[in-house]
Amino acid sequence: MRNRLFKKVAKWATIAVILLTVVLAVHIYMVTRPTPPGEHTRIMARIDIKQPVNQADAEKITNWFYQQKGVDHVLVNPQSRIVVFTFYPIKTNATALTTSFIASLHYNAQRVIASKDDIASGCPVSNTSITHKVYNFFKNI
Repeated sequence: MRNRLFKKVAKWATIAVILLTVVLAVHIYMVTRPTPPGEHTRIMARIDIKQPVNQADAEKITNWFYQQKGVDHVLVNPQSRIVVFTFYPIKTNATALTTSFIASLHYNAQRVIASKDDIASGCPVSNTSITHKVYNFFKNI
């Protein structure tokens, strides 16, 4: 009787593990597939200012960005002369905001766009890890 109980528990445990593995695989596939931006999607952009900026300039820049349609949040660091902002891509885009910013406030500035190598090196998952291999498997399906 004890042997029969062990076989029954082992059978159901195996079925549960297989079922949970399938659910995990479907979840990973659904989360990692590319999707177009939606109404709640926010994107972060960076602008480097090529001239000295003081605190008054930083406040002026912050106020200007907050007045723009689609901008969600703005951070300006006067010491590093970097503007970082988040925006809704359905309402505006970073290139248009940067162009308008330079034209309106007359700053010597440039939008920073990460290269493919920068993006690839920014991933915290190692290329040799099992997690990365599972991610690539589902990415390439």
